[in-house]
Amino acid sequence: MPPKRKSSAANANTSKKHKVELQITPSVEKRKEAKNQKQAKRTAKTPDEFKEGRETAKKLDHTEGKFKTQNETQVKLGKQLKTNIKTQVKLKAEVKTSGKVKAADKSSKEKPDKIQITGLKTNTCPVLGDLFVDQEWKAALGAEFQQDYFKEIEANLQQEYSKGKQIFPPREQIFNAFNLTPLSEVKVLILGQDPYHDDNQAMGLSFSVPRGEKIPPSLKNIYKELERDPKIVGFTQPDHGCLLDWAKRGVLLLNATLTVEAHLPNSHAKLGWQTFTDNVIKTVSDRCLHVVFILWGNFAHKKDKLIDGTKHAIIKTAHPSPLSFNKFNACNCFSDCNSALQVFGLSPIDWSL
Repeated sequence: MPPKRKSSAANANTSKKHKVELQITPSVEKRKEAKNQKQAKRTAKTPDEFKEGRETAKKLDHTEGKFKTQNETQVKLGKQLKTNIKTQVKLKAEVKTSGKVKAADKSSKEKPDKIQITGLKTNTCPVLGDLFVDQEWKAALGAEFQQDYFKEIEANLQQEYSKGKQIFPPREQIFNAFNLTPLSEVKVLILGQDPYHDDNQAMGLSFSVPRGEKIPPSLKNIYKELERDPKIVGFTQPDHGCLLDWAKRGVLLLNATLTVEAHLPNSHAKLGWQTFTDNVIKTVSDRCLHVVFILWGNFAHKKDKLIDGTKHAIIKTAHPSPLSFNKFNACNCFSDCNSALQVFGLSPIDWSL
């Protein structure tokens, strides 16, 4: 029996139902698509937002790198601090261990009052460069020994020695200032003009005389100023004129002329020494970091052109000679010197004798 056909009403209902389903399906898909578009729109970024995002990322990368660098630096500093602490502990241990040895050897390491130079013959002038015992000075001034003017000094001295003339200071003390104060230890330079010309006075240090000799007038006035200066604590005038202790403490006691014929002041002023000592002053200025130059009197004042005033201190006052003592008195040159040294980060000079 063939199947029964649905009535037209049933077909209409079915068709209507199918149409409804067809209408529902695209509606759901449209809603999903709209939802997706909305979400995409929310997450979508404008060009400005992308730019801001990139800048933020760069900042984060920079910050991260900065923190990384800081962390590495801290680690490095930590290691360095640890090493320094170990070094300090080691040094303290070495000092503690060697303290007794240093105390025992102290007397042997102290600079001698007299520099021993052997092999000098009477009535002859030795090669002047050989009279330099300190190797620092010898190396720094070696080129000067080869100059014609220096060879002329040697020749002139040789001529005077051969004639039996008495020359001060003794040959082995001509370069006492250099041998007692090495170049690397110079803190102060006091410039004199000419060695003392009387018997047993000149000893190769400006303004100084050996113990037992009468204190010269200029040195007496130097002592008076030291005793008067309220900032120089504890200085009392000694009963001698020997300034060896100053030389050992870093005071280069330099005369512009290094020799003189007995009882004839300034007799060697034109011998060529001032060319040499001008180079000495310039060498100190060039090679030393911080030095106080004390220049007394007009003659010494002219030497300031040899000194680099941008890194050194220059103190100019009247000369301590009795002829100008009124101007020299209360000049405070010694306390000013110590103040300058402290500004340089150096210890002040102990002027006591």
